[in-house]
This record gives sequence, C-alpha cells and structure tokens, in this order.
Amino acid sequence: MHSVHPSPSRSHERSGSPGTTESGFGAVTWDGTVLINERLRSALGLSDHDVRTAVAGTQANVRERVARFLQGRQVPPLEKKTVILTDDGLASGFTMLAVARSVRKRNPAMIVVAVPTASLSAAELVRREVDLVVCLNIRTGRTFAVADAYREWHDMDDAEVLAELAKTS
Repeated sequence: MHSVHPSPSRSHERSGSPGTTESGFGAVTWDGTVLINERLRSALGLSDHDVRTAVAGTQANVRERVARFLQGRQVPPLEKKTVILTDDGLASGFTMLAVARSVRKRNPAMIVVAVPTASLSAAELVRREVDLVVCLNIRTGRTFAVADAYREWHDMDDAEVLAELAKTS
C-alpha cells in the first residue's frame, strides 16, 4: 500500500503531505483502491489538481513495485481465509484502512491487523473495519509518529523487501 504524497514514496503507498514521506493525505493499494483523507486534504489546502497529480504518481509507483515484488506471481486468493495485515505501526491508521478495504473486497473469512504500536485514534479507526486489532503499545498523546515508539527504526528499502520475500518462496 502506498500513501499519496505530492511526491510519492511501497505495494501500497501513502499519498503524501508536502515535505514529508511519513504522513500522507491518502493511500493507494496494490489493486488500485484510492482513499483520500478529505479532512487532512482540506487542512493542507490541496487542490483537485494537487490530489490528481499525487495520486497518479503514487499509482505508477505502486504498479511498478507490485510487479517487482510479485515477480510474475499472482496475488494469492484471500477468499475464506484469515488475512493478517501487519505494519511497523499505525500513526493515523488511514493507510491500513485502505488496505483493509481492498482485502475486504476479496471476501476473507477474517481480517486481523497486528501492529506493535499505534495511536489510540488509529487503532479505533481501523478496528471499525476489521475483525480484530492486536496492538501491544497504544499511545494516547496528542501527536504520534511510529518512529517514536522505537529505539532504532528505518524504512526497509526494496532490496530488503525482496530479500525477505525470497525467504518465503
């Protein structure tokens, strides 16, 4: 999933807030689902053109990364299966919400979100659309960044992702 950013950054991705790759005003998933956080978009003063441009760039990035990560394989069927979605944490929860909605379209038996840390508001947002949220460290402060919950933290680059995927093949 990728967040939508004015300058995009993963098989899903955030659509990004100007000047940051860690917060986004929306998300694009591997199947093309686009979810825009209209409240944040409005607060950022982003025009329709800004959003369309960011989404288009993010969609291209997602297509390219999905092709690279799947390496010719198909997305596995999810119907009647328990699907466990993981991430390093949930700040706003918006990107995970987009992924959960994409997965829900594939009729799984159950969707579980398992994360080590989350803001309370993100956990509550995601919980409304999945069957179970497992999170051992829920933060209640006014602001929250996932990296704040870690002593050491970094984004995995594509080479690291591919190496991990190779271990599962």
